[in-house]
Amino acid sequence: MGMTMTQKILAKHAGLDFVREGQLIEVNLDLVLGNDITTPVAINEFNKFAIDKVFDKEKIAIVPDHFTPNKDIKAAEQCKFTRQFVLSKNIKNYFEIGQMGIEHCLIPEKGLAVAGDVIIGADSHTCTYGALGVFSTGIGSTDMAAGMATGKCWFKVPKAIKFTLKNKPSKWVSGKDIILHIIGMIGVDGALYKSMEFVGDGIKNLSMDDRFTMSNMAIEAGGKNGIFPVDEKTIEYLKEHTNREWVSYEADKDAIYEKEYEIDLSKIRPTVAFPHLPDNTRTIDEVGDIEIDQVVIGSCTNGRISDLRAARDILKGHKVHERVRCIVFPGTQKIYLQAIEEGIVTDLIEAGAVFSTPTCGPCLGGHMGILAKGERAISTTNRNFVGRMGHVESEVYLASPAVAAASAIKGKIYNPELI
Repeated sequence: MGMTMTQKILAKHAGLDFVREGQLIEVNLDLVLGNDITTPVAINEFNKFAIDKVFDKEKIAIVPDHFTPNKDIKAAEQCKFTRQFVLSKNIKNYFEIGQMGIEHCLIPEKGLAVAGDVIIGADSHTCTYGALGVFSTGIGSTDMAAGMATGKCWFKVPKAIKFTLKNKPSKWVSGKDIILHIIGMIGVDGALYKSMEFVGDGIKNLSMDDRFTMSNMAIEAGGKNGIFPVDEKTIEYLKEHTNREWVSYEADKDAIYEKEYEIDLSKIRPTVAFPHLPDNTRTIDEVGDIEIDQVVIGSCTNGRISDLRAARDILKGHKVHERVRCIVFPGTQKIYLQAIEEGIVTDLIEAGAVFSTPTCGPCLGGHMGILAKGERAISTTNRNFVGRMGHVESEVYLASPAVAAASAIKGKIYNPELI
């Protein structure tokens, strides 16, 4: 009996030759991640251990990104508390104003996640790094504290679901549409505590940004993690961003999967998730006439350069509808600068959009784009729960940057193929 990609990574980090689904193991960690919301809680728990230092000052990353730049006094106090801890423990990977980015865009960009790693983060979308062949998953602040202290974490080895991707997606279909299609197909609990493993010849037709988006939203199907095999595109990305050595793992031919699905990428249409769950999906052809008040393009799901390019390609030469607020959030400062250099920022501002510094702000209803009662937003973020982006009687529709940009022009959810 063989092992999946995830099981092989976990076995290696547990010092075992073999692990099986359901087995409880303790593994060594390559990175422990926190943000400005979850880290203060973890620090309080860490202090209960009565130890003077973290397990490895190079293997902890803390990124204030949710309520920063500080939206109010409480947010400022949280960041100050976190900053003091970082300085006292001499933690090296701390990225605040000027260096900041949305954590799940920034960590790969900084070369802090490489194939074969095990990474935990006190944020549910830590599963993003599976795009690089990493086992990465979200944990709570208590586990973050224990990870900072010991460099270890325990897991129950997850079962796996195999998604075989074939063919090539059409022009305006991206990783966002693919993962929304999958979540709509299996449900928000369809991969509960399971590894979502993406394989097949169709992967070569997906950019790294597509893969980051798909891995990012594995949690929206309940997944423990999402993971892609390492191929030429992965290696090119790793070489560009890090000098660290990496290890690629392939699933054994006799690996056990609880379920297997075949996804024909050529048949997927631009897809929208209606309120109030990511699995409440419809194709763009089934949407109907839904007016919107706000468009959000960005976040850890779709704030990368290819996302901004897609929005620009739709919006350039057009104007944002007079009733619509269109807000753009680059994933990192580097992405923001690249967008400036490529003229994307100019094109989008001339179209009537506004830019924000990299922040999670509006995605979780934090700041920089809160919805009022009765308002609707179409957003490239990852969740559309009740009250997710503001008032409990507002609505969030999830979509790709292309659909979001087309909708900004028309003032209603709209097909980018028709622009």
